[in-house]
Amino acid sequence: MWRTLFFAAVASARLLTVPSTPFESTNGVVSLSSITCIVVDSQYADTTDTKGQTLIPPTLQEFADTFAGDLQSSFGQTVSVVTGTSSTAGSIFLTLDTSTAYLDAAGRPTSEGYSLSITPSGITVAGASPLGAWWGTRTILQAAVLGNGSMSTGTSTDAPGWGTRGVMLDDGRHYYPPEFIVEICSYLSFFKQNTFHLHLSDNLLSAYLNNSEYMLKLYAAFRLDSDDEAVAGLNKRKNESYTRSVFDDMQHKCAQRGVTILPEIETPGHALVITQWKPELALTTDYTMLNISYPGTIPAVKTIWKTFLPWFYSKTVSIGADEYDSKLADDYNYFVNEMDKFIQEESGYTKKIRIWGTFPPKDNYTNISTDVSIQHWEFFEDNPYFDYIMNDYYVLNSDDAFYIVGKYSASYPQMLNATRIFHGNPATGGPYAPNIFDTNNATNNPPRENPYVLGHIAAQWNDYGPNATVYLEAYYAWRDLLPAIAATQWGAPLSQDEYTSVFDRLHAAIPGQNLDRKIPSIRSTILEYNFADLKDGKVPDQSGNGYDATTDCSVDTSNPPAALVLDGACALRTPLLSKGREYALAFSVKPSAVALDTSLSQPPTLFAGSDSSLLAGGTANVTLFASGNLYMLNYSFPVGEWTQARLVGRGNRTFLEVYEPGGGKDNLFTAYEFLTVIGVLSQSFVWREMAIEAPVARMGGAGEGGGFVGAVRGLLLSEQP
Repeated sequence: MWRTLFFAAVASARLLTVPSTPFESTNGVVSLSSITCIVVDSQYADTTDTKGQTLIPPTLQEFADTFAGDLQSSFGQTVSVVTGTSSTAGSIFLTLDTSTAYLDAAGRPTSEGYSLSITPSGITVAGASPLGAWWGTRTILQAAVLGNGSMSTGTSTDAPGWGTRGVMLDDGRHYYPPEFIVEICSYLSFFKQNTFHLHLSDNLLSAYLNNSEYMLKLYAAFRLDSDDEAVAGLNKRKNESYTRSVFDDMQHKCAQRGVTILPEIETPGHALVITQWKPELALTTDYTMLNISYPGTIPAVKTIWKTFLPWFYSKTVSIGADEYDSKLADDYNYFVNEMDKFIQEESGYTKKIRIWGTFPPKDNYTNISTDVSIQHWEFFEDNPYFDYIMNDYYVLNSDDAFYIVGKYSASYPQMLNATRIFHGNPATGGPYAPNIFDTNNATNNPPRENPYVLGHIAAQWNDYGPNATVYLEAYYAWRDLLPAIAATQWGAPLSQDEYTSVFDRLHAAIPGQNLDRKIPSIRSTILEYNFADLKDGKVPDQSGNGYDATTDCSVDTSNPPAALVLDGACALRTPLLSKGREYALAFSVKPSAVALDTSLSQPPTLFAGSDSSLLAGGTANVTLFASGNLYMLNYSFPVGEWTQARLVGRGNRTFLEVYEPGGGKDNLFTAYEFLTVIGVLSQSFVWREMAIEAPVARMGGAGEGGGFVGAVRGLLLSEQP
């Protein structure tokens, strides 16, 4: 069926890749298994793309090396990477094409275009730049996946319609670890998105209170951590921030896949983290806003940027400038122009600034420099076409038609909107595009070829802060439909039926990430341990998958079935880390009667993994620790008694199910759900479900709350339908 769909798409002069790819078939077929090497054109091996968005563009050789790893990851196919002057039989030849006019939607040359030639003897990818060639390799991977390892012979010439394509993540109100950021970059790259906008500073939303003590304690964060004395005290959350070396590594790893991290430091609004650092900089009418007229304010902001600007490798940086007091528009104008001048000069004119659309260019706003690009987000703030574009401002489309707010919002959804993606053009009823700012009124949208439309960024916010979600819930909010947005951002959308027909297959092959936290298994049982089989510190896996564990714990066989004895220090260690959604982790547990150390930050660790830990022991309530937060049940395992239990991830909800005769479903199991309560002062507090991955790396051992003391019988991890 898949080959039929794929080659039917070829017959219609395009491939059903995401984005779709223009393609002229020559009616032959070539197997990817016939490819033995990648040949990098020696003339261009060290060439980089100087016209893209990053100051650290990879060479053609570096892109080739990453591509070779992807072939291994997605197909299990090992290929060599060599340099040469031409294609050879059984090779993928990567080169540059300096003669073809690769044009964007406005008819301008783009360095992201490429040509593809697939013949029975080999494949040639010729990019307008190394980045263009990289996008061609994404087409090869997707075509091979959908062709079950085979590709139609033929040719393609392809280029994106817009230069900025990607997402924004609110990293200010909810920290995300660098590994997660890099995995998201891999996800974006596979679908030819090139920008990951990180909102690096912000505070919880709250109705303003004339209470400096309260406001100066409200959650606010600045995610960059420097030892420079000039910014000492700005970062109060060093364990949830990025050092220069870490941020540098993130940017390089994302750039290796064609994705530029675009940083944002938010001022003069949403700046509570700065006024907590220097309270004298705050407006007395709203502590989340900087008093621009105060003599020390702009110098303080310039100090921050002087410190961190050298960290950033994107040619555009965002100063935020969102939702400031409209009565102070003159101050705002002066601030934006000062920061524009400062950042350009400080960077040696290698970087420009972007601001969120707050005050449209009319009345007293017309003196904002047109060097400053605008990120539109809502029509109650501006009309991007008539206010900005018609006044020669470049505009990035982040209209809130595609806003997501993590876990809860009275205004915005928690998932992307399929109808707006596939039918968001109000003029035709067809798919969305970056030039469509208004999905209801076509007169508010410039023509597709308008040169002032920079592209599109889909934003995800964390208005309710760090305890509302765990890291991977941000991914799941985008997972199923973000590639469809990527197709519209490129300018080559698919119909909803076409997209549905290919998504699962493509998703399963995305290299460089395991955001679903999948574990390969030959059947629904992933691992199964019977501790009676312990020998020489090894516990065989009975599932057939070979996930044998090791342990330095002893086994009690006096009262079968055998139990592993956890003494607070010893541990069982598996070769796994974490299991994503739809799982059941089943075990029987008997905690010992030990005194809990109340000085510790959390209960003892029973299970630990890369994304979460299950905490229990003594009289402590069973608790999941994930993404820096504790989620506690009103339940504890009975001390000195055996309890049959299972941790269950079911969709976007997580439960502890406990065997309790006389209670629960069918008198078997009672389910306790892990929930979070979210809200800020003056707003409703609401309870919401949590989707937490199973911790399967270790049982027992030491943790922040100490090690679990007791015994465990059996351990079984399985997929749940």
